Amino acid sequence: MKIQKSFTLVLLVLLLYFFINTNGGLLKSINHNFKGSNQLDDDGIFPNGFHQSSCYSRYDTLLHKPQVTMPKPSPHFVSKLRSYEARHRMCAPYTDAYNRSVEALKSNMLGNMECNYIVWIPIDGLGNRMISLASTFLYALLTDRVLLVHPKDSISELFCEPFPQGSWLLPFDFPLLDRINGFHKESNESFEQLLRNSLIGHNETPQPYMYIHLYYDNYTKRFFCDEDHSNIRDVPWLFLLSNVYFTPSFISMESFKQELEAIFPNKETVFYLLARYLFHPTNEVWGLVRRFYEAYLSDADIKVGIQIRTFDFETGVFQDVFNQIVSCTMNERLLPRVYKQKQQNSIASNMKKTKIVVLSTSLSSDYFKELRKMYWEYDTTTGETVAIHQPSFEEHQATGNLNHDKKALAEMYLLSLSDKLVTSGSSTFGYVAQGLGGLTSWMILKSKDESSQYQPCRRVLSIEPCFHAPPNYDCKLGRESDTSINQPHLRRCVDGTHMGIKLVNN
Repeated sequence: MKIQKSFTLVLLVLLLYFFINTNGGLLKSINHNFKGSNQLDDDGIFPNGFHQSSCYSRYDTLLHKPQVTMPKPSPHFVSKLRSYEARHRMCAPYTDAYNRSVEALKSNMLGNMECNYIVWIPIDGLGNRMISLASTFLYALLTDRVLLVHPKDSISELFCEPFPQGSWLLPFDFPLLDRINGFHKESNESFEQLLRNSLIGHNETPQPYMYIHLYYDNYTKRFFCDEDHSNIRDVPWLFLLSNVYFTPSFISMESFKQELEAIFPNKETVFYLLARYLFHPTNEVWGLVRRFYEAYLSDADIKVGIQIRTFDFETGVFQDVFNQIVSCTMNERLLPRVYKQKQQNSIASNMKKTKIVVLSTSLSSDYFKELRKMYWEYDTTTGETVAIHQPSFEEHQATGNLNHDKKALAEMYLLSLSDKLVTSGSSTFGYVAQGLGGLTSWMILKSKDESSQYQPCRRVLSIEPCFHAPPNYDCKLGRESDTSINQPHLRRCVDGTHMGIKLVNN
């Protein structure tokens, strides 16, 4: 009997070993190339309370990229995240605190609520949504609010829940949901209208809720004025619609300046750290990333990402843009030059050749085909081999289409895994990719820009996204003014937006 029990125990151990090394191979394959899953929490920003199988990307998003060394997050940032998580846990949908706040909202009552909220309303493409959501989360950290996401967005199909023990999705039974969908800049509930009608400030009773409109260059610039902004502090519910990275304008606000300095001593890491914490692709999206990476990128000696974005109003620009890409990548030594004529055995076949793999992303297939044709038909002058791959060819942007957004998100993360990156001016898709990867990209200038014929691309000043339409408003004088001039951590963007600003590390 003892022998039989021992045999059974040995058999169970062998079966368990077999299971781990076969069925468990899924986890192995996920972690095979995306190394260091046990090291991801070394800097302390990731919360406990999640199961790895529910969101693989949370544990596998960081490749070892020795050429990119990012500063560690500050202890104050980590502390702010832990405090936020506790607040979110207490105030998340359907908690007692949330239910009390909703009941007060229904009855239009004000009181000393335990929780103040900011509800993010999505608009425009995925890149715009990600940079505006990151800015909104930072605003929640700075103002001790709880971030909730409007449920009309497909965000739950794209990203894992970022906060443990509490959803960030606004419930569909939220009492003002239908009204939120109709908010606009001129709505009676908007910050601008309330200011215009003198219904906030001057000892007026705080509003139970308020709408903040921060859409491109059509928004209330006084939102970034300390005195006017103080009228928002006691409003329990804020609803914010934005498609821009409005983080840089917080630097100019005295009420936030000291806290921002403590949270982000290095101003170039703001989006990088916020995105690392907030954005974790779902297992389905991460499967797209993993499979493409392992099939086409994992054996590269050098990975070069090229993100190409032309807009609908830019017609007949293919050849100009392609010439810019070739000039940029060759002049900056990102890709090798080719012989102008076909060579015969120009490179000894037994030489060890560096393999460069180019990841091309574009709505069009034309750039990919032309670049691949060039490196197929001609030898490189260095003897390096160049392979060109592109995951998708969507032809047109399909904003709000879930399958389109899944592919776009996967491509942003694939680009972020590049060693060197080329992006397109004014493209939020490119901003997100460089921010996720901690990369200072070479930016292709618009082909219609006169300077582009002399300088096809420029190196960006920092990995931060550009705020295309900053307020440029002097709060004290109440008039238009370039408020970035005297700010040591703000510089003009290089991508032809003229008035755009971005954060730099002094």
